[in-house]
Amino acid sequence: MRLPITPSEIAPRVATGAFILNSGLGKRKADEATAAGLHGFAAGTYPFLKKVPPATFAKTLSTTEIVLGAALLTPFVPTAVAGAALTGFSAGLLGLYLRTPGMTKPGRSVAPTQEGLPIAKDVWMLGIGIGLLTHGLLEGAPAPKGRGMASRSHRKAAKKAGRKAAKATVAGAAIKKAREAVSA
Repeated sequence: MRLPITPSEIAPRVATGAFILNSGLGKRKADEATAAGLHGFAAGTYPFLKKVPPATFAKTLSTTEIVLGAALLTPFVPTAVAGAALTGFSAGLLGLYLRTPGMTKPGRSVAPTQEGLPIAKDVWMLGIGIGLLTHGLLEGAPAPKGRGMASRSHRKAAKKAGRKAAKATVAGAAIKKAREAVSA
């Protein structure tokens, strides 16, 4: 049986998966002060999170990181799906970085301040996520034949893979869960 990943995907998946899984496990039993700090930081950038209790937010974030880390480490999870999930999650983290005052140098700069450096480093996860997503979508299907245009079946397969990846985005699921908690 052939795994849905190639040897070139192993290193980025293991590096990011182990990092994110460890982060999620570390937040699993966050005390009230830690949960409040995480929640306050995120709610300052994403106002809809203000209605979510800090403990619920910390537990949801922890679960999201654990699931994402495990998905990246599991070779049976297709690369496009793992890449889409990592891209969505890291884009949310970079949104925190770009929208939080004091994280970037004054002016229209994206260069980090000392306070922004720990979060700015998450850009590597976005790069890996986009790389995995691209690799999974392009390498997952055979090359199209003809005049450079993909056949109808290749276009359908690519479209289906894109929809599947979007549905599987762990970050999207966490946001949905948080919104449900707010409306409850």
